[in-house]
Amino acid sequence: MKAFRFVEWQQPGRLRDVPVPEPGPGEVLVKVGGAGACHSDLHLLEAPAGAKAFGLPFTLGHENAGWVETMGPGATGFMPGDPVIVYGPWGCGLCMNCRQGMENYCQTPGKPSPGGLGGTDGGMAEYLLVPATRYLIPLGDLDPREAAPLTDAGLTSYHAVKRSLHLLRPGSTAVVIGAGGLGQMAIQVLKALASATTVVAVDTSADKLETATSMGADEALISGDDAVARIKDITKGHGAELVLDLVGVDPTLTMAAQVSRVLGHLTIVGLGNAALPVNFHGPAQECSVAAPFWGTIPELLDVINLAQAGKVKMLVEHFTLDDAAHAYQLLHDGKIKGRAVITPNG
Repeated sequence: MKAFRFVEWQQPGRLRDVPVPEPGPGEVLVKVGGAGACHSDLHLLEAPAGAKAFGLPFTLGHENAGWVETMGPGATGFMPGDPVIVYGPWGCGLCMNCRQGMENYCQTPGKPSPGGLGGTDGGMAEYLLVPATRYLIPLGDLDPREAAPLTDAGLTSYHAVKRSLHLLRPGSTAVVIGAGGLGQMAIQVLKALASATTVVAVDTSADKLETATSMGADEALISGDDAVARIKDITKGHGAELVLDLVGVDPTLTMAAQVSRVLGHLTIVGLGNAALPVNFHGPAQECSVAAPFWGTIPELLDVINLAQAGKVKMLVEHFTLDDAAHAYQLLHDGKIKGRAVITPNG
């Protein structure tokens, strides 16, 4: 089968021929409908040799959905042809966090090991080997080609919002910095879970802000000093209860600190690798700063339920497996409107 592989550090991915995997005991072979291309992949591809603990090569693609192809010995709960989405961060399944569905925070050294991100083969291939049925969630009538990004862009945004819901009472404000794929999903989640909260989207792109408005943002602001002033005006000088930085570079973190609120949450989701200065004078007093990672299996169930109810929907652009390298170049250049999804089986 064809697979889009990470074969050399600091080089673009390459299309290669690899064997179709055979599912062993408890494993499931999934025919891939869609595999999302994520900025996390770009950070990985651009990393120098030795920066990561795993070796090369492996197949990219950690946002995966498709149809059950073959069940390995002892695997139960699904039938061939069932549409499924794949939970991404694969843990040990045995530690306390894993037993609560928080495999994203597995306590076993070397875990989680996400397919397509941590040295294990992912879904940018015709077939994906999933290590256990607990990582599969039924999609119902959702199209795997459209739903694939829900497993990361959707789940990560949902988790980042959910942990702050107790702050989002009527009259509250949430600021979403970065209106790309993650930001667009965060806006929809905020409107679905905290409809009385004023949602402010901030970005450098007018086109992305237009999309953010169409997805429910109450205000759409071009990043800069004027945006900070407007947020202060909206919040009567207090700042926002929740600030989500989905970019993570120096200018966005500076803005996030400027618009933070006493006793609020400043949540860093973006992988820009900048550092947030924290001292007595900033962010706001007793504003909690956190950098969550992905989300839990129960939360992915919630995301799928929201999508099935029409409450959230990812804006996707489809690319064939042959065009995967081009999709990543467009992503690098900021020319993807929502999420690029590779469709290995058409």
